[in-house]
Amino acid sequence: MTLKRKISVNIAIAFSIIFGLASVFIYIRFSTFRLEEFNERLEEKALNTTKLILDVKKIDKKLIKLIDENSINTYYNEKTLIFNDDFKLIYSSVGDAQINWTLDDLKKLSVVKSFFRIDKERDLVGIHFSFEQGNYYVLITAEDRYGKSKLEYLLVSLIFTFIISLLVVWFFTYIFIKKQLNPLDVFQQKITSISAHELNEHLDENNSNDEINLLTKAFNQMLTRLEKSFATQKEFTSNASHELFTPLTRISMQLENSIKSEQHSETTLNYLKSINNDVHQMADLINSLLLLAKVNKETSGKKFKKVRIDEIIFDANEQVKKLYPNFQLNFEIIIDDDVEHSMEVSGSKSLLKIAFTNLLKNASLYSTDSKANVTITQSKSSAVSVSISNSGKIISEEEQAKIFEPFMRGENSVKVQGSGLGLSIVKRILDYHNATISYHSKIDNTNIFEVILSN
Repeated sequence: MTLKRKISVNIAIAFSIIFGLASVFIYIRFSTFRLEEFNERLEEKALNTTKLILDVKKIDKKLIKLIDENSINTYYNEKTLIFNDDFKLIYSSVGDAQINWTLDDLKKLSVVKSFFRIDKERDLVGIHFSFEQGNYYVLITAEDRYGKSKLEYLLVSLIFTFIISLLVVWFFTYIFIKKQLNPLDVFQQKITSISAHELNEHLDENNSNDEINLLTKAFNQMLTRLEKSFATQKEFTSNASHELFTPLTRISMQLENSIKSEQHSETTLNYLKSINNDVHQMADLINSLLLLAKVNKETSGKKFKKVRIDEIIFDANEQVKKLYPNFQLNFEIIIDDDVEHSMEVSGSKSLLKIAFTNLLKNASLYSTDSKANVTITQSKSSAVSVSISNSGKIISEEEQAKIFEPFMRGENSVKVQGSGLGLSIVKRILDYHNATISYHSKIDNTNIFEVILSN
C-alpha cells in the first residue's frame, strides 16, 4: 500500500470512528430525550385527567369519557386507569388497549411515588398523586409513534450522512495528500533515474525549509560523499594495478630469458616454467583490474555516440588474433529485407570493444578448435543481436546462475589460465549500455552467448 493511500485510509478510519461515536452519542441522547419528553407528557396527561375527575365527579361518567376521547392530547394506543386510596378502579379510559398491571404495582406506587417500564412497545407510567380528597394512583400507557418515527428518521439520516461523509473525506483527503506529496513522487523519480555512473548529477534544491527540500539536500550530500569514495577507490585500483603490472612484466621477461638458457637442469626448468605461468596468471588478473578501472572511469557520465557494431567485432577480432594467432572467426550478418542496413548502436566504442574482445577471447580459450562463430541479426524492432558461439564443454545449470559474477571459474576452465573477471567486465559494460547478455547451449556441445543492443 502506498503512503498516500495509507494516510488517506488512516484519516478515513479516524474520521469514521469519531463520526461514528458522535452519531451513536447523538442517537442515544435523542432516544433518551424522546423517552423523557413522552413520559413527561404522559404524567401531565395523567395529572390533568385525575384533576378533571375530581372536579367534575358529580357529572355522569359517560361525559368524562367523552371528554377524554376528544382530548387533543390523545396518544396512539393510549389507556388510563385511575385508582383511589383503596386501590379501587374509579376510572378507565375508552379504547381496546390493555394495561398489564397487578396490585403490587399500586402498592409499589404508594412507596416510590412513580415508576416507568416498557410494556409491549408502549411506555407505561405509574404515578401517585396526593390531593385533599385523598391519594390516587394512575397507570397510563401509550405508544409514541410520532417520536419513534422521528428517531428512525434520525437513525437513517445519521447512517446516510456517515457513509456520504466518509466517502467525501476519503476522496478529498486522498486528493489533498496526493497534491502535498507530489514533490516526493518527483523526488523518487529523479533519484531512481540516477545510476552509479551518474553520481555527479545532483537534484535541484530551493530555499524552502520543507521536509522534501531537506531530504533533497541530504541526498545530494550523500551523492557527493559516494562520488568521492568511488573516485578514490577507482584511482587506487588503477594506480595499484599499474604499479604491480610493471615489475611483473620485468619478472616475466627475466624468467623467459632464463628458460631459454641451456644451463638449467630439467627440474629447474620445470620450476621456472611453473613460476612463469603463475606470473602470467597474475599479470592477467592485474590487466583485468586495469580494464575494470578503465570501465569505471569511462562510464562516469560519458555520453553515447553512434557506432557500428560490425566494425567493433572486427577490431575485437584483430585484438584477439594478436594474442592467439590460431584463432579463426566465422562472421555472418542477417538483416530483414525491410530494415535499414545501418548496423549502428548507441554506445561507447572503446567499452564495447573491451566487451566483445573478452567474449571472443573466451570463445577461443574454451573451444576445442580455436574457432568462434559470430552472427549479427538486425530486426524490425530496431534491436541488434550479436550471437557468439563455439564448440566446447558446456556450462552446467548451476554454474550458469553465477557465470557473470566476479572471479567465477567453471569446471571447463581447469586447464585454462584466467582471472574469472572477463564475463563480469562484459556484464558491467553491457548493463551500462542497457543491453542484455544471455547464455544457452545446444546438445552438440555448442556454447552460445547472445548480446542484444538497442539501436
